Amino acid sequence: MAALTLAGVVAAWFAFSLWQPFHGRGHGTVAVTIPRGATLGEVAALLERRGVVADAGFFELRARLAGLGSRIEAGTYRLRRDMSYGAAIAVLSKGAAEHVLRITIPEGLSRREIARLVQGRLRGDYLAASRASPLLDPRSYGAPAGAGLEGFLYPATYDLRPGASAEELVARQLRAFERAFAGIDLSYARSKNLTPYDVLIIASMVEREARLARERPLIASVIYNRLRAGMPLGIDATLRYALDNWTRPLRLSELRSPSPYNTRLRVGLPPGPIGNPGLASLRAAANPARTSFLYYVVKPGSCGEHAFSADARQFARDVARYQRARERAGGRSPTTC
Repeated sequence: MAALTLAGVVAAWFAFSLWQPFHGRGHGTVAVTIPRGATLGEVAALLERRGVVADAGFFELRARLAGLGSRIEAGTYRLRRDMSYGAAIAVLSKGAAEHVLRITIPEGLSRREIARLVQGRLRGDYLAASRASPLLDPRSYGAPAGAGLEGFLYPATYDLRPGASAEELVARQLRAFERAFAGIDLSYARSKNLTPYDVLIIASMVEREARLARERPLIASVIYNRLRAGMPLGIDATLRYALDNWTRPLRLSELRSPSPYNTRLRVGLPPGPIGNPGLASLRAAANPARTSFLYYVVKPGSCGEHAFSADARQFARDVARYQRARERAGGRSPTTC
């Protein structure tokens, strides 16, 4: 009799654990990416690790009983933490496309470029939504009154709900920026009388100029050295930002323009960031390499690698080598990208 009673208790526990009659729909949200070709057991283990379901084994059994089997579509799902097995199965059985809108913002893009990238994918106007926000005041970073959110719109991959608004993406970007920037050591930049906003401006230029990760601190060092020497920065990307022209060759009249973003003519930093830098460029801008470099130019036959120099004569030789290679390439950039 005792054995029968124990068996009944075990059976009842098993049924209760499997069917979860009083389990809620869960709380909070988490984005879970199901890899292509993942088995049901692998999916169950992933869901348990991410806190979506309580037990991988029970979930796998429930999914098999529900006929889900190998029909779980690869992709990213927005799920709740501590869901019932049935609720999780219901979401997974519908496929990934209905549950997550994934938007990837590359490092360095300006607000206008991001607006073009997300056009048609979000409700509302991204350019308007990213002009200002009550979530972040640029003045707290040393920006002048009236400065916008350029530079603070952190580049990353964001998983949003379908039908999300431009304001929601901007809010996510600003929160991500605050988290990333809080970990930046600004002590060296402050010793050079640079504000956090100055560092952000420098990082945005580094992001546009550097093709190789190891060159970010070197390019930042050139910017620091030129600022200290009172030399124009000579970074055409700043003028391209003002013109919203990242591909067409700059005209002579544009290079002679009095724009505050014309760093060929004006000394000092441009008025604001020229894009939205990632973490590596932020770190480089705050802690540049300690060099005497004042110049750099692209090395022919490379994919964006630069030749750095500390004196004008060496720089002139580097430029002449670049120009000769460009002429041999019929006027095209002599790079191998």
